[in-house]
Amino acid sequence: MIQTSALPRKALLHPPLDTRYQVETPEGIDLPLRPAGLMPRALAFSIDLGIRGLILALLFIALGFLGELGIGLGSILLFGISWWYMVLFEVLNQGRSPGKQLMGLRVVHDDGTPIGWVASLTRNLLRVVDMLPLGYVLGALSCLQHPTFKRLGDLAAGTLVIYREQPVARPQLPLAQPLRPPFVLNLNEQRAILSFAERQSELSDERVHELAAILAEPLHVSPPGAVAELNGIARGLLGPI
Repeated sequence: MIQTSALPRKALLHPPLDTRYQVETPEGIDLPLRPAGLMPRALAFSIDLGIRGLILALLFIALGFLGELGIGLGSILLFGISWWYMVLFEVLNQGRSPGKQLMGLRVVHDDGTPIGWVASLTRNLLRVVDMLPLGYVLGALSCLQHPTFKRLGDLAAGTLVIYREQPVARPQLPLAQPLRPPFVLNLNEQRAILSFAERQSELSDERVHELAAILAEPLHVSPPGAVAELNGIARGLLGPI
């Protein structure tokens, strides 16, 4: 794991295949980030390249009916879409271009804060350097050798491409009236009851009653109503949903 903080400090960096990049906020809270490697970034860029190509193709077809005026407008649009497509999406869409959004990626500053105009312009203008000598060779080499998979534009802009953390869904428990356990449960006992309730939909009725009988004895729960009572205790442990 790589440690860093809001204040610059040296850290030992080991070249991993996948790793966690951890920043410390000014409030002293550790914020874990997961840098994206070369392959998902390349796929995201390819998707964005295809989208830009499709947009430009449709615009050029429409502008072709305008003659010389269309050629002039097409040149302006080519410049705008080529240079501002990524910047606008990164700044206005929480660091996510359409390609990055499909791949579950986003761009942030090194300290985990949302990317701004200056950083986005810097990292995207320097793509011309990353593309040297041909086909993103310098950018790919930089990603492969850097511990957090940064291309040259990221190094200059102080940015990082990371995986978006997916929200954790609360477990779905069977419907039951919340109950208090007969005595204070330790952490392992609470986990066992919650795991039993969460997995019921995946198990046969026979297996559900077999597991309920095993849990019922140490909890002093009546075996005939063990399933319903254990589900009620699980509801009570999880709290309101």
